[in-house]
Amino acid sequence: MSSKLILSIFSCLLLLGQSNAEAESLEEPSNIPSTAYDELQRKGFPSGLLPNSVANYSLDNSSGHFSLQLQRRCDIILPPDNYPASFSEEIKGRLTEGYIQDLSGIRVRVFFTWWSITGIRSSGKDLVFEVGVASAKYPSSNFDESPDCKGSSHPSS
Repeated sequence: MSSKLILSIFSCLLLLGQSNAEAESLEEPSNIPSTAYDELQRKGFPSGLLPNSVANYSLDNSSGHFSLQLQRRCDIILPPDNYPASFSEEIKGRLTEGYIQDLSGIRVRVFFTWWSITGIRSSGKDLVFEVGVASAKYPSSNFDESPDCKGSSHPSS
C-alpha cells in the first residue's frame, strides 16, 4: 500500500472516531440539576401540582420516594371548585410514572372538614385525586401553572 492511501485511511478513521465521540457526548445526560417541577413533568404530571415556593427536594430514582420542603406552609385554592388546600412545610410520597402514592403533607377542605390527599393519578388528560377511599377527577390543564401561596388559616397537619 502506498503511504498516501494509508494516510487517507488513517485520517478517515480519525475523523470517524472524533464524530462518534462528539455524538456520545451529546447523548450523555446533562449535569444541570433538575427541579421538583421537572421531576413531576418527567412522570406525566403538570408542574402546577406544587406551589411556587419549593425550596428543596430529594428523590430516590430507584424507589421513587421523595421529600420536598417548601419555604413555609402554604395555603392555596384548588381549581376549579375553589376548595381550600394546605401544603405542609414538608411533603413526602412516592413518585412513579403516572402515580404519586403514599402522599403526606397536602390537605384539602371539603364539606367543612380537612382531608389528606393520599395519592394523585394521571389518567389521560385528567388527574384523579385520592382522599382515602374517595377520589375526584379534574382536568390536568387546571394545574399547568404553580399557584402562589396565601396566608395560613388552620393548624398544620
